[in-house]
Amino acid sequence: MIEKIIKKGFAYETDGSVYFDVVAYNEKHHYGKLSGRVVEELLDNTRALEGQEEKKNAVDFALWKKAQPEHIMRWPSPWSDGFPGWHLECSTMGAKYLGSPFDIHGGGMDLLFPHHECEIAQSQASSGHEPVKYWMHNNMITIDGKKMGKAYNNFITLDQLFAGDHPLLHQAYPPMTIRFFILQAHYRGTLDFSNDALKAAEKGFKKLMTSIATAKNLDTSDKSSSDIPALVEKCDKAIKDDLSTSILISHLFEGVRITNSVKMGEETISADDLAILNKMFEDYAMTILGLQDEADRANNDLVNPLMELIIDIRQEARANKNFDISDKIRDALSNMKITTKDEKEGTSWTYDG
Repeated sequence: MIEKIIKKGFAYETDGSVYFDVVAYNEKHHYGKLSGRVVEELLDNTRALEGQEEKKNAVDFALWKKAQPEHIMRWPSPWSDGFPGWHLECSTMGAKYLGSPFDIHGGGMDLLFPHHECEIAQSQASSGHEPVKYWMHNNMITIDGKKMGKAYNNFITLDQLFAGDHPLLHQAYPPMTIRFFILQAHYRGTLDFSNDALKAAEKGFKKLMTSIATAKNLDTSDKSSSDIPALVEKCDKAIKDDLSTSILISHLFEGVRITNSVKMGEETISADDLAILNKMFEDYAMTILGLQDEADRANNDLVNPLMELIIDIRQEARANKNFDISDKIRDALSNMKITTKDEKEGTSWTYDG
């Protein structure tokens, strides 16, 4: 990639190191298109740093760095024994494993500039096109209003949240509660963890799951009091608007309100609209947001290893030419609407109930 960038005139070598020429690139392309930065302003405001004299412009960044004698990382290159620049590592890995271009590049908002801006520039310079279709930058996490970090002694891992094993936690919180809590904030907004917020999320999640189960068995009428198709449209609009999960959840709770009102006899719903309401919950709460009742989740945690055991026993029976046993297992699973498929990589299974 470096050789391609040099060949196209957007990089130069200085004493064994190779730098990306931001000014030359900006004459033909737009450096700063992701972050909104302006090269001229960057040149005016970038202070001179020690050891940067070998760069043409203060805003130029390293594609390859010559390794000093004491440096651990070093590989041979046409320019020196050295190591790739941080930005270049990401661009080459992305192109190799995801293709060019690939769909979505994530990262924290603190990486938007200069890291991701530099990724775009060097990839555009080498390939002639942008490397990524969509950039998604998530915001920071705080604990009771303070930035999360080991330095502040308020760093909480997911395992600690699940176990309740942290001085700042009053109790354990199940994985689905954590997922629901995170989804209540937009991914580009700050997320503040607190016991009160987590307890509220736990309560809200249970209310949503209860209503989803209730909606499956509601009594129907000739017509509906509420416009269910319009509610589905609102859900669709919310999730398509930069993944506005918080707004989507508010619309799902409108579905909860309708469900509870119908159950109490305060509203009516037609059979067609009830089917639409249940599909809305399935599509947006379960499939898109990935929410799942904890009891169902626990059952899956038990079913999966049991199925692996059954498949192993069947495979062993087939290997020993005990086809009566292997066929009996296959037929029994089929009667339970479980289909097994034997492939080179192993046996997979699906439930068709």
